[in-house]
Amino acid sequence: MTIQVSAYKWVPDFAQGFVRDLRVRWALEEAGVSYEASLIDVMNKGAAYSAWQPFAQVPAYRDGEVEMFESGAIVIFLAEKHEALAPRDDAGRARVITWVLAALNSIEIHVAQLGAIDLFHKGEAWTKERRPQVIKNLDARLRQLSDWLGDKDYLEGRFTAGDLIMATVLREVDRTELLARYPNLDAYLDRCTARPAFKRAMEAQLAPFREHEPA
Repeated sequence: MTIQVSAYKWVPDFAQGFVRDLRVRWALEEAGVSYEASLIDVMNKGAAYSAWQPFAQVPAYRDGEVEMFESGAIVIFLAEKHEALAPRDDAGRARVITWVLAALNSIEIHVAQLGAIDLFHKGEAWTKERRPQVIKNLDARLRQLSDWLGDKDYLEGRFTAGDLIMATVLREVDRTELLARYPNLDAYLDRCTARPAFKRAMEAQLAPFREHEPA
């Protein structure tokens, strides 16, 4: 069975290029593994889709033997199978898994709070007090990440699934003024997103949006 990855047919402009099936597409492109996108209508996902993805989000993954969901979990699963995404020794794989979870739990949680304020609650009275607090917390995490990265090209010396997930998280920060405070993180993000596999994954996500754009 060809690997299937669920994705949306179309999303509004602000979400294009940021839907999380991009992570799985990128991982598969890095690994050189073919797949097909199972396109879902964002406004009418259908009851049957919940049997594949209980929360009716994307992405979900299946390959004939395995069915799973959550982008981080899928990328870890693929990293266990493909050396392009993680080294084969136990210590190296453990470090990759650690960085995937760090990106999702130590940084993205703060990024998501800022995104919710700026995209969905912009101008609401409560955000005037809360936004500076979120900025402070996120900036502290970025400073720690910048200190760890130093002058290295990638988090663990070579590109891995940890960098893949971290870069997709930092792309959200790139919409704000924060990343420019840390030139090494800015350069790191550019380095990751310049990879041919990322560019192929991005085009694969954007193509259906152009095809199914509402009249």
